[in-house]
Parts: sequence; structure tokens; C-alpha cells
Amino acid sequence: MPPLDAIRPYFLSLLRVISALVLFSYGTQKVLYFPAAPSVPPVGSLPWTAGVLELVLGFSLLVGFQSRLSAFVLSGLMAFAYFLRHAPQNFFPAQNGGVAAILFCFIFLYLAVAGPGPLSLDAVLKGKRTAARA
Repeated sequence: MPPLDAIRPYFLSLLRVISALVLFSYGTQKVLYFPAAPSVPPVGSLPWTAGVLELVLGFSLLVGFQSRLSAFVLSGLMAFAYFLRHAPQNFFPAQNGGVAAILFCFIFLYLAVAGPGPLSLDAVLKGKRTAARA
């Protein structure tokens, strides 16, 4: 076994934690107004609703609870964000500000397929279910 194969699952967990933490910070800014921003979306608006999803599902993904479902929904959210907000401005992501939305979309889609990794609540709960069956 090559040396990096042993740590691959832990890097999957690290990818999940870091990407969820960054997205979670967008949600805290839109919904909890932290850190302070020059403008925040009005409560009930589409960007505010996206912020609630970023906050709730971002935290769920951060701790690794219901990770595949959270990642799948967040992947769709980022696709919508790209096509509704960024793509109409310009075709090229580097010019329309949509690079982060595209990257988040595909990172979360990958996590929905690959799972949360070993450092997650999902892994802990799966271990407890397996032990209870034995």
C-alpha cells in the first residue's frame, strides 16, 4: 500500500470540514450578520434563504451529520447560485464572479458521492449501529 493511501480517508474528512466551514461563514454573514458586511439580504429574500441553507446544512456537513444529503442539497444550491446570479452577467466564471460557486458545487457533489470520511458524526453513528447489531 502506498504511504498516501493510508491518510486518504482523513483528507476526505479535511476537504469536507474546510469546504463546509467556508460555506458556513457565508451563511453566518447573511443570516446572523457576522462578520459584519456592508449589506445583508432582507429577511425572506432568495439570498437570505440561501444563507439559511448555507448556515444549517453547512453546519451539518461541517460536523459530518447526514453528510451525503447535506452535500447533495448544497451542490444544487451552488448550481442555482451560479446560474441565477453569476452566469447572466458574463459567460466566463473568472469575469462573472462565479468561480467559488462552481467549485463549491462540484466539491459538494463529490462529497455526496464519496461520503464524509472517517472523522464525522455519520461514521460514529454507523459504528454504533453496527455494534448494536452484533
